[in-house]
Amino acid sequence: MKFKSRYILIGLILLMVVGGLIWRVVSLQVFEQGFLRNQGEMRTVRVVGTPAYRGMITDRNGEPLAISTPVNSIWVNPKEFEADHPHLLALAATLDISVDELLDKVNRNKKREFVYLQRHAAPNIAEQVKTLEIPGIHLKSEYRRYYPAGEVAAHVVGSTNIDEQGKEGLELAYDDWLKGIVGSKRVVKDRRGREVQILEGLQETRSGQDVTLSVDQRLQYLAYRELKAAVSANRAAAGSAVVIDVQTGEVLAMVNQPSFNPNMRVQLKADGRQRNRAVTDVFEPGSVMKTFSVISALQNGQVTPATLVDTSPGWMAVGRHVVKEDKNKNYGIIDVSTVLLKSSNVGVSKLTLSQPAEHLWQTYSNVGFGTSTGSGFPGESAGTLVQPPKKGTFVLATMAFGYGMSVTPLQLAQAYAVLGAGGVKRPVTFLKQKDIPTGEQVIDPVVSRQVVDMLAGVVASGSGVKAKVVGYHTAGKTGTARKVAATGGYLKDSHIAVFAGLAPASNPRFAIVVMVDDPKADLYYGSQVAAPLFSKIAAGALRLFNVPPDMIDNQNLRVAHSDEKIRIHE
Repeated sequence: MKFKSRYILIGLILLMVVGGLIWRVVSLQVFEQGFLRNQGEMRTVRVVGTPAYRGMITDRNGEPLAISTPVNSIWVNPKEFEADHPHLLALAATLDISVDELLDKVNRNKKREFVYLQRHAAPNIAEQVKTLEIPGIHLKSEYRRYYPAGEVAAHVVGSTNIDEQGKEGLELAYDDWLKGIVGSKRVVKDRRGREVQILEGLQETRSGQDVTLSVDQRLQYLAYRELKAAVSANRAAAGSAVVIDVQTGEVLAMVNQPSFNPNMRVQLKADGRQRNRAVTDVFEPGSVMKTFSVISALQNGQVTPATLVDTSPGWMAVGRHVVKEDKNKNYGIIDVSTVLLKSSNVGVSKLTLSQPAEHLWQTYSNVGFGTSTGSGFPGESAGTLVQPPKKGTFVLATMAFGYGMSVTPLQLAQAYAVLGAGGVKRPVTFLKQKDIPTGEQVIDPVVSRQVVDMLAGVVASGSGVKAKVVGYHTAGKTGTARKVAATGGYLKDSHIAVFAGLAPASNPRFAIVVMVDDPKADLYYGSQVAAPLFSKIAAGALRLFNVPPDMIDNQNLRVAHSDEKIRIHE
């Protein structure tokens, strides 16, 4: 009986233990499920990403033009957030928002576990948030793109979006090179979201490649400063300037007005300031095209620099239309060199109409008009170059002096670089070149030298006198064209002022094109507005690249005249 009582007692105790265990299991699985899940989420194993460093963009001398800097972004897990936390007011003040705005954002995302409160926060703000130690508020390590040159190089370098993906310019063009590979790792985090232990690396983080541009930051600053001053002084709508290394095809400087600061995201809106006008915008170039009209005539073999052209009486009929000289001038009988020197519309028209129609088009096409330069810049325009009818027409005559076609400043700079390189055409590039790339001979080198000499005469005593540089011979051509109206035809009081040229003329190193769009001050001719701008940029380029002066005496340059005198009447 005594043993039986003990058995019963032991059985009751065991039954109570088993019952307690069953109750505990039921309690954990049913009544305390939410609490346990919350505790598990506060201290658990998670897979997190590790940000990748985006490659740096530098100029040709290694100066940074785009660099990524480490920053913290502030985010909240609404499921962990404590709306009644005593530091809530301090958090809202630090983030510069109201408490109502903060709570509204959290409440609207109650079902989510990750919501950004502020991307790329300033270091002092991130540190203040960290010290508040509010449950559910975390910091995330990221990178922010910074552009040391600001608006000066904005159109070339471009910009990224907030996630460091290329959006404009060379940031977009070379995005595959620049972007890195985001890594991942498995970690243990505590209840405040802090990493307690790294268990293992899952994906190695790989940084992006650096890109070295052909641009020289010193020349870029100089060109930007001079262009901005010229656009302002002439009350112009816009402007562009391009400098190309004649021997390599490298873009050494490319600037536009108006510009924008890529470091200020408020300016990264689609208002037109972000587009690189030197690459995307086209215009009718005007008289700067007479250079290639003369080249076309010389390459035909029937004309020399000394060939005489009768431009009297200062106009000529072409079908039902009339070609006339600027300001109704009459230059009379002049040679081909003087046709370029005086920028004679009648002269280049007669030269062009005296040869097969396809010759002019082929010359234009050979130096790059009507096609992309091959630079790879996003959104580059090819311009327009329509092949004229086979018989000589007014369309062909106007093309000879830069109307009825369109070009970009970059295309025009490439064409003049071909001329400066002895007729060799090379692709335009924004990347620094280690060697001189091979090119294609598209202009006879003798003709190329003859025309450079003629253009030197234009600067010495023609319309380009304001393009002179002290100590150097320069060569170039002015251009002034009326702007095309949106409804067709030409605007009476809106012009494009252009100067395209080479420096130094004796052995060209730089091809420079400047364009000022719609100057509204007292002056609007290319000789008045663009030529002085060319002079300032050319002087800076020659100095920065230590090019020795070539103006030792007046015998450095000669115009290659022939003794043969060929008169062109029609």
